Amino acid sequence: MTQTPIPYLFLRGGTSRGPYFRREDLPQDRDKLAEVLMAVIGAGHPLNIDGIGGGNAVTTKVAMLSRSGSEDADVDYFFAQLSVEKREVDFRPTCGNILVGVGPAAIEMGLIPARDGETSLRIRAVNTGALVEARVQTPGGRVEYAGETAIDGVPGVAAPILVSFLNVAGTSCGAMLPTGNTRDMIDGVEITCMDVAMPMAIARADAFGLTGHETVAELEANRDFYARMEPIRIEAGRRMGLGDVSKSVTPKFGVIAPARGNGVIAARYFMPWACHPSLAVTGSQCIAACALTPGTVAEGLGRMPDGSPVLMRIEHPMGSIEVTVDYENGDPEGFRIKSAGLVRTARLIARGEVMVPANILPVTGLTNQA
Repeated sequence: MTQTPIPYLFLRGGTSRGPYFRREDLPQDRDKLAEVLMAVIGAGHPLNIDGIGGGNAVTTKVAMLSRSGSEDADVDYFFAQLSVEKREVDFRPTCGNILVGVGPAAIEMGLIPARDGETSLRIRAVNTGALVEARVQTPGGRVEYAGETAIDGVPGVAAPILVSFLNVAGTSCGAMLPTGNTRDMIDGVEITCMDVAMPMAIARADAFGLTGHETVAELEANRDFYARMEPIRIEAGRRMGLGDVSKSVTPKFGVIAPARGNGVIAARYFMPWACHPSLAVTGSQCIAACALTPGTVAEGLGRMPDGSPVLMRIEHPMGSIEVTVDYENGDPEGFRIKSAGLVRTARLIARGEVMVPANILPVTGLTNQA
């Protein structure tokens, strides 16, 4: 056999898509796993022409699932972000959009049983330790993908999936404000370094001469912005305790501006070397937390809604995303995010086997299989 087959499901989760595997069907060794995933995705080519990636950071993502050994969770979700044009794999971050597909995928894989009507499960994000509760529509004990819920960035409508992120602050850096400050000055730009669901460095758009309402194409063409942003992001990562992040996708970078529509704030989210076509689920939570926290770079950009929990609508290049944030108010020392919830959708696109060249993964290379 010149190629090794690996069973997989292919799902859209939120505004991302990629293959979902059983963790047991992949090598346990991290270096070998990276080689296999690069072959699956076709990393190292702008079109991912020799794999099933889509030539964009939102379509070069991989989810690996297993029954959880934690008493608090049902399913463990291990995530990998692959580079499009480089042969690189980052196991440090998680992805909230791909996480939306974890519930349906876990049920389809038989990792957890479906209940009639709705199935609730708790998911542990292995990369960050975050705990997420997902509610999947399962009438008759089967995953329902059809529905009437629309999300900006995805055509059509589908069944709603409610995801609630629990204890989201400080999961990667140990604190919601990892530097101990609500604002840091880096290379003449005020930055808020924040860890809520995803470590981020957030700045006002006008600090870079941007409006914060540019299209993705306009931002992609503005290479001067990227050249200035990247050293700031790298220094922010160092100050956040993440070490050398020059080859890591975390922390992500965001620029914010006053909303122009019915949102509370506008944002552009960078992954980090390209602009997200809409907004990441985890990034939306971090930006919402930044907008609510007193003293951050978001202070004064718009009128924040009162009360808790509160619905935060964030404008992005393809529309907006709504995040429900439950928090305790007070000064920065007393401000605490309890949870953040979103309604998203997912769809199973394909199932089958993906082929990996035998010189990368011989059949006997899956040492965890008998």
